[in-house]
Amino acid sequence: MPNTLFDALFAPLASRQDRLLILPDGSSLSGQDFLALVARAAHALRAAGVVTGDRVAVQVAKSPMSLAVYGASVALGAVFLPLNTAYTPDEVDYFLGNATPKVFLCDPAKAQSLAPVATRHSAHLLTLDGNGVGSLPDLMAGQPDRIAPADRGPDDLAAILYTSGTTGRSKGAMLTHRNLLSNAEVLADLWRFTKDDVLLHALPIFHTHGLFVASNISLLTGGAMIFLPTFDADTVLRLLPQATAMMGVPTFYTRLLDAPAFTRDLAGHMRLFVSGSAPLLAETHVAFQARTGHRILERYGMTETNMNTSNPYDGDRRAGTVGLPLPGVEVRIVAEGVEVPQGAVGVIEVRGPNVFAGYWQMPEKTREELREDGWFITGDLATQDGDGYVTIVGRAKDLVITGGFNVYPKEVELLLDEVEGVLESAVIGLPHPDFGEAVFAVLATRKGANLSADAALAAIRDRLARFKQPKAAVVVDDLPRNTMGKVQKNLLRQTYADWFKG
Repeated sequence: MPNTLFDALFAPLASRQDRLLILPDGSSLSGQDFLALVARAAHALRAAGVVTGDRVAVQVAKSPMSLAVYGASVALGAVFLPLNTAYTPDEVDYFLGNATPKVFLCDPAKAQSLAPVATRHSAHLLTLDGNGVGSLPDLMAGQPDRIAPADRGPDDLAAILYTSGTTGRSKGAMLTHRNLLSNAEVLADLWRFTKDDVLLHALPIFHTHGLFVASNISLLTGGAMIFLPTFDADTVLRLLPQATAMMGVPTFYTRLLDAPAFTRDLAGHMRLFVSGSAPLLAETHVAFQARTGHRILERYGMTETNMNTSNPYDGDRRAGTVGLPLPGVEVRIVAEGVEVPQGAVGVIEVRGPNVFAGYWQMPEKTREELREDGWFITGDLATQDGDGYVTIVGRAKDLVITGGFNVYPKEVELLLDEVEGVLESAVIGLPHPDFGEAVFAVLATRKGANLSADAALAAIRDRLARFKQPKAAVVVDDLPRNTMGKVQKNLLRQTYADWFKG
């Protein structure tokens, strides 16, 4: 029976005797070994009651076994639901209540605190740790190492990914077999991935970047993955000579640049470095190229759409931009319902086979953000130049309206980031009795720098209109980030909410 995603990503492994997963200790799994794991996991999930259309929720450490559970869910025609390993039991309670999974897979060390949550939502609790130990592996023992996949077409659901929930409750983005496969096919072609590639994979697999970009591309093209449980700079430096490509978040690249052992010779054989999930500072681009001779390829995507744009493989990779619309993906910049002139700021809308099917159990939210003609309102503010390159300037919710004037945080941040002693900045709007909102800057200082907030603001005073200038600033050691490296401006707004209230 046809199964769109399984047939493209997993079925070809049946003939692969070469390495698919290369592990930090030097051991490896062939494609055939991994497919047998997928089959046994699928039979175990079936024994736990999973049938086509059921949700399988997982909150476990990254490992070959946890990746196999993804394949097993696809094989059964179930809907895979990966959850951030940092979520608390209270947060997990919301996800299980909303998605009502048949099975919930968690780490054995957290089983005691999560068991009541699973029981409350009638989910069968199974366990799995990063070393492949738990009740799921026990259930897999003795199961057949082949599986006949369930019949699933392009428009059937393959996964639900929850948004980060920085404003209101998280929303479950419903992703179809077509959404995931079409995006992997486009990216594999655009980024020139082949069976000869070895991808250094240090990303988490509860997120679009690590699971649906990195893993799917490697599975689709027949390449191998150096499969690391987390990013550790020493381990990455040790294993980089075996790789041809790497995908990461900006933090990965700044940490590598901090390591003296990361040299041009060490990176010389590499074909491609990709960055995403959070903005890459222009100075990181410059420093990385100076150190290695490579220009990092930055792209733009989100939970609801996978990838939308990318800087070109061949051609001008422009620092500060997220590149051009992907083949088959339409992008437009809109304000008040109409497309804006070239170079003007508006909200990005996208349409294409990558765009999700809607929000799980939230028809009103779906209608608000996904137009009937297929255009999805991303909420990201951007400009697009005459060559088609897209530059993100912030989130619509991060727009600061002060005294009736619009201030785009990115414009202010770019100037603050140039100030001596500033590593990076985050500009937010805070309640203000006179202006409604006031522009406020949080400045992360460079190591060893003696940074003054007043001096930093004075340094940009003549470069910005008065209404755009921060009314105040604070200096901190680091900006708060989520697991994918995105600055959590919602936390900054909470921390400094009373700054101007006297």
